Amino acid sequence: MIVEPYHRERAVAYARKWAYGRNPLFPNFAGIGGDCTNFISQCVYAGCCTMNFSPVLGWYYISLNDRAPAWSGVEFFFWFLTQNQGPGPFGREVGAGELSIGDVIQLGREEGDFYHTLLVTGYAEGSYLVAAHTDDSLNRRLDSYSYSRIRFLHIDGIRVAMPDTGACFENVLAGRQIGGEL
Repeated sequence: MIVEPYHRERAVAYARKWAYGRNPLFPNFAGIGGDCTNFISQCVYAGCCTMNFSPVLGWYYISLNDRAPAWSGVEFFFWFLTQNQGPGPFGREVGAGELSIGDVIQLGREEGDFYHTLLVTGYAEGSYLVAAHTDDSLNRRLDSYSYSRIRFLHIDGIRVAMPDTGACFENVLAGRQIGGEL
């Protein structure tokens, strides 16, 4: 397994293309709990093209009925990203000023649970700009959200078995297939 950089610009390019639409390769969870983490997983996948197929504790999507909890669940996504020692993206919780484009922000309630996942797409006039689904947005100012708690997740890199040729990104961005060569 080798460590490669996370392709931040690919994650943001994916967010730009699909923020106001739905990639036909993935389901829309808007009516069944929210589509935010599913969408951010798609963005992060576009930036790494590596899934972790570990049962229960992995991060993958094969079909609506065959996916890891971390693919679409806010807390599971956090746990996977910050604890992952295997294939796929890995990162850590950081302070507010330590994010880059393609990183992740999660919003929480006062009671302690986190309920919304966002992708950083830029920075403008003292606020991060983010993309999200459920309440679809692109380059929305983070300071326009109402929340009680917040956490910032910086993606440090990806662990892969072999380097990506770029075909995976092109395929998933175009909505043709999940993965590499056609």
